[in-house]
Amino acid sequence: MRTPGMLIFGMVLSPCGWVLDLTSTVAPNWREIRNIPGESQDTILQQGIWDICKAFETSQQIQCNQPDQAYFAEQIITVAQGLMVASLLVTLLGLAVATPGVRCWKDRPNFTVAGLGGILIFLSGVMTIIPIAWYTHIMTSIPASSSDIRVGYCIVLGYIGGIMEVLGGAAMVIVMCSCCGGKNRGEKPAKATAKFTHTKTPMPRKIEVPSITRSRSSASSVPYSKDSLDDIDFPRAKTPGNRSTNTSYTGRPYDADL
Repeated sequence: MRTPGMLIFGMVLSPCGWVLDLTSTVAPNWREIRNIPGESQDTILQQGIWDICKAFETSQQIQCNQPDQAYFAEQIITVAQGLMVASLLVTLLGLAVATPGVRCWKDRPNFTVAGLGGILIFLSGVMTIIPIAWYTHIMTSIPASSSDIRVGYCIVLGYIGGIMEVLGGAAMVIVMCSCCGGKNRGEKPAKATAKFTHTKTPMPRKIEVPSITRSRSSASSVPYSKDSLDDIDFPRAKTPGNRSTNTSYTGRPYDADL
């Protein structure tokens, strides 16, 4: 039996989501602050959950390790740090559990093991979406040096990665719940194929047909019978007599008679 498509779908989406979550966790761009007082117009302050960097649009220079004690003291930053790291570790654990159950060197995949890995991957996606959604909700209320606050690309990557992990884990859980006796590929379950029912072919029945013999009736609709035909004398045709040949012709012969 080949690997069902739902398991392949989950095993493809999960690593892709993990890469996006890793980028969202490490990169310092959860939000951007522009038009900072006392700074040039091209200065952009990029704030993440681990670091703060100052970027310049004109020179493409980036200065990281910017101090901001008030920002890192926020509760959402501490919660986001813990949940994002936990999400990355749980995703790796889920892939490690699901891989032996999905591998194709066996006759049938181990759907229970693959489903348990899918549950871990699903939970990792939820742990990614929770801090990102919370941060997006209170982003403008976190103290900042300017009122021009914009969403960073880490928020977008985190949302996409978390959704991919949720979908991949859910697909693998669905396979486990359906307990795939071939249902995901339209195949017959193994138990159904093992059953063998012997049907005895019915023997042909002999039907006695009554003999239909009719006695010859004395009364006949024919006005005569076969025996009476011998007594009837039908008139017979007369045989033509011999033609008389006149040999006393003494006429002169013609050319046609020669």
